[in-house]
Amino acid sequence: MRIALLITAALLAGCATTPPPPHATPVAARNVDAPVIAEAWHSPSQPDDGLDSLATWPAPDGATWLIATAKRAHQLRVFDADTGAALRSVGTHGRLPGQFDRPNGIAVHGDLVFVAERDSRRVQVLELPTFRSIAAFGMPELRSPYGLWVHETAPDTYEVHVTDSFMDGPDFQQIPDIATLDQRVRRYRFEHHAGGTSKVTALGTYGSTDPETALRIVESIAGDPAHDRVLVADEDLRHRATLHAYTLDGRYTGRALPAGTFNAEPEGVALWSCSIDGGYWVAADQLRPRTVFRLFARDDLSPAGSFSGARTAATDGVALHASPTARFPAGALFAVDDDAAVVAFDLRDIATALRLDPDCTH
Repeated sequence: MRIALLITAALLAGCATTPPPPHATPVAARNVDAPVIAEAWHSPSQPDDGLDSLATWPAPDGATWLIATAKRAHQLRVFDADTGAALRSVGTHGRLPGQFDRPNGIAVHGDLVFVAERDSRRVQVLELPTFRSIAAFGMPELRSPYGLWVHETAPDTYEVHVTDSFMDGPDFQQIPDIATLDQRVRRYRFEHHAGGTSKVTALGTYGSTDPETALRIVESIAGDPAHDRVLVADEDLRHRATLHAYTLDGRYTGRALPAGTFNAEPEGVALWSCSIDGGYWVAADQLRPRTVFRLFARDDLSPAGSFSGARTAATDGVALHASPTARFPAGALFAVDDDAAVVAFDLRDIATALRLDPDCTH
């Protein structure tokens, strides 16, 4: 999601009934001093896809899939995580099971993939490796779902947090009344039982309504059950674009990264878990000519370093795959490059350049 620094007349994008918040080219980097780490690979560019969010899945044959939402193509793209080679495309444009209408957020847990569709106003659940649609939920209460985070709370039971960046006004460019911003994130319990039956329970909404800390424009979200923490990115550069910390049950902790932490929109939040409770948070600072990837300590959110790729720019989504693959023995960080391609960074290169905890690569 790319938000204008000044409110101007803007063309609506996507479905007229649920257009996005105002978008603009990501701002140029300023006062950025970060080491450059070369990408391990860069996929062929497909500018018409509108790639956004990423997730990984270890396939039964030993390969690792990198799955990307292609919001403008209304499909999912599947890549070989070790090479960046395109493997397949999934879905067509529509609102039937197995179709997509502006897919944005994505999460994989076990053999299930969850996809937030902005213009269908739903979360669709599909089985891997077939991508057979097994359920959809969130209708009618979701108005403009963007990002999601999933964690398993019991066998075959998942809690799903979905950011809902609905906007007001005739052109859908206005931040809603602050009293309604307690609905910026919706929680659901999704149960998928043997025999293929599914059950969904709405667990409520959350979001601060304090003028200083309210979530004005949201997309990226990720959680850490070990620290009872969910980080939600507020992308509104007109106010205070940063990450806010909530508990798993949606209580605002009062903690946020300091003002000025990000020069552009905070995007692509992911947890790099290196032990039971150790590791780092990674967030993309959506800059040009190169994205700055910022790391923070998992426990206290203190800065732990930052880096840029050699060419990766204007990143939306990232995926942190900490398990070994054929090419990446310590795992990899995957990122979207300018809506058109995906890239990979070897986690060993990141850990070495930033002098991170050795446990993260062993």
